[in-house]
Amino acid sequence: MNKTLKQQRIAVIMGGTSAEREVSLRTGAAVLSALQQRGYTALAIDADQNLPQKLRDHAVDIAFIAVHGRHGEDGTLQGLLEIMGIPYTGSGVLASALAIDKAVTKQMVTAAGIETPTSVLVDEDTDVDLLCASYGHFPQVVKPVREGSTLGISLAADRTELKQAIEQARQFDRRVLVETYIQGREVTVGVLSGQVLPVIEVVPDGGFYDYAAKYTAGKTEYRVPAPLPQLQYDALQRDAEISFQCLGCRGAARVDFMVTEQQHYFLEVNTIPGMTETSLLPKAAACDGMDFATLVERILVDASLDR
Repeated sequence: MNKTLKQQRIAVIMGGTSAEREVSLRTGAAVLSALQQRGYTALAIDADQNLPQKLRDHAVDIAFIAVHGRHGEDGTLQGLLEIMGIPYTGSGVLASALAIDKAVTKQMVTAAGIETPTSVLVDEDTDVDLLCASYGHFPQVVKPVREGSTLGISLAADRTELKQAIEQARQFDRRVLVETYIQGREVTVGVLSGQVLPVIEVVPDGGFYDYAAKYTAGKTEYRVPAPLPQLQYDALQRDAEISFQCLGCRGAARVDFMVTEQQHYFLEVNTIPGMTETSLLPKAAACDGMDFATLVERILVDASLDR
């Protein structure tokens, strides 16, 4: 006889080894608390090298993935769970691997007809001095290709800063994106199992949404629903849904854009959105009348192996 969902052992997999470990621990703690409050048999498991044995030892039935960045959001953890036959929350192996790679994601959404800022991919073979000398238009945004939580991202105002920014980003990933800075408003759109959530405008104190602005309470103002013209608001929700679908995402994801008066530009997709006290997905869900525990439960119910 099949066990009900509340009788199954749910592992909230958190922590991990990426640069986003601390944020992941905060996400995991919030998720674990919500599940336990709702009466689920949930436990915390740190995603270290002994993870497979821990999952066996605890006879885990379902995994709630709360690991951000490498080895959590990039398809590798999803692949392990596929091999072990443990259903998990969020996107599958391929969608996760695609979405963590900002360069590939930009190609995918561009093919779907969505505008993205002009960018150049910097890898090990790139002559950085020659590249920097070729730039005459600033500022430029520099970011690691496969990191989240705005880690390693910076704004370069000239060629000297551009070279420094590339070197900084390379500490997080061997591949780096140099992307034309769009002067506009930053917004994000959550998608939950195909349901598009309200648009949020992100307004950081310093004008640039970096790690400190993202995770320090009071450093950023969040406007939800975003005060945008209805046609633009609807277009953002539509393109968030298209991005979600063209990458093959499932469960919860968050799609980030920059908005100008005339149009909007896709930035990236987050397939394991943060679930901390300052996180965006819970704010969007709350605007839609969904409390935090209900949001967590909705994500859990959608857990599966690759369909």
